[in-house]
Amino acid sequence: MGNKYAYNRDDKPKTARAMAKTLKISPKHSVEICREMRGMKLSKAKNYLVDVIEMKRAIPFKRHNKKVGHRKGLKGWATGRYPVKACKAILKVLENAEANAEFEGLNTEDLFIEHISSHRGIIIRGFTPRAFGRSTPNNTPTTHIQVVVMEEHND
Repeated sequence: MGNKYAYNRDDKPKTARAMAKTLKISPKHSVEICREMRGMKLSKAKNYLVDVIEMKRAIPFKRHNKKVGHRKGLKGWATGRYPVKACKAILKVLENAEANAEFEGLNTEDLFIEHISSHRGIIIRGFTPRAFGRSTPNNTPTTHIQVVVMEEHND
């Protein structure tokens, strides 16, 4: 059975990983959140997600931003949203990665997000019955999230 992570590095003693599969969250929202989290310190990223869940700060939407309104407080970008459901799911994955790092003996205050990515999962097919024996597709997209945290070198 092969490695299921999109990111592989030889520096294994300093890293911890976590993964969540088939989450019922938007893949487009997940891409924007992961892009914003990449490279952040873990504690700062968790606080940022909590602020988004409480709707105090917005996630800038740089790629999937068609017909997205402007939000105040975004530096260098105007369009943004508050993807609360996706932020809650990604926050759980970050907490899981932190717990894995603590189990491996890493210092949790020095962790930063080395790699975070989201990939489209399976599509759960569904339909809504309509008049005259017809039906309309009502599909649910799913998302896979991968997180790799690494301990910073304090030299």
